[in-house]
Amino acid sequence: MKILVVEDEVRVSSFIKKGLQEQGHEIVQAFDGHTGLQLACQHSFDVILLDVVMPMLNGIEVCDRLKNHFQVTTPILMLTALGTTDDIVLGLETGADDYLTKPFKFRELLARINALYRRKKALQNQKNQATWQVKDLVLNDTTKEVTRANKPIKLTAREYKLLLYLLKNKNSVVSRTQILEHVWEVDFDLGTNVIDVYINYLRKKINHGFEVKLIETVVGMGYTLKEE
Repeated sequence: MKILVVEDEVRVSSFIKKGLQEQGHEIVQAFDGHTGLQLACQHSFDVILLDVVMPMLNGIEVCDRLKNHFQVTTPILMLTALGTTDDIVLGLETGADDYLTKPFKFRELLARINALYRRKKALQNQKNQATWQVKDLVLNDTTKEVTRANKPIKLTAREYKLLLYLLKNKNSVVSRTQILEHVWEVDFDLGTNVIDVYINYLRKKINHGFEVKLIETVVGMGYTLKEE
């Protein structure tokens, strides 16, 4: 892995660098927020370790600019002595992917880094996946074609997006709130039964003429597409 360590305490930065290099990782160091921001924008990294209290730009500001202005998708693990709930919530809401308070054991740091990297690779693989399938229902996200038992199914753009989300989360129950956030891209309740309406639209199209009915309602929880 190529890891950016943005930490103004030389002793801590050197400790992290030495330990990660012994694990075979390539380490780039920055000792202030401004330099860390520049490096993160100009180069590609697998994980960014970001201290909170730093000169020039603090870690919260760096994280906010990377995630919300420059749209950097690299996982960010924030390191800080500020371990209150408010501090942790602020870091995560700014866009950090994980939060580790000082002092920490190197084994825990390494485990957190590896977990972030695995999550990143899994998301990349999911993003690159072209074909999604449950039983005889197949969605090709490259051609935007949907078939069941090789019979084409015509969907509207919203129905297609809803089906794709359900397929990406097959075997899991997704709530109405999750559907609103990922399909309608709103983070509040629309105050209508629009989700139920579109689920019914989708059901009619993908179930028409088939004995096995897809898309289950889990009462009080949401909807699911199951393999079995």
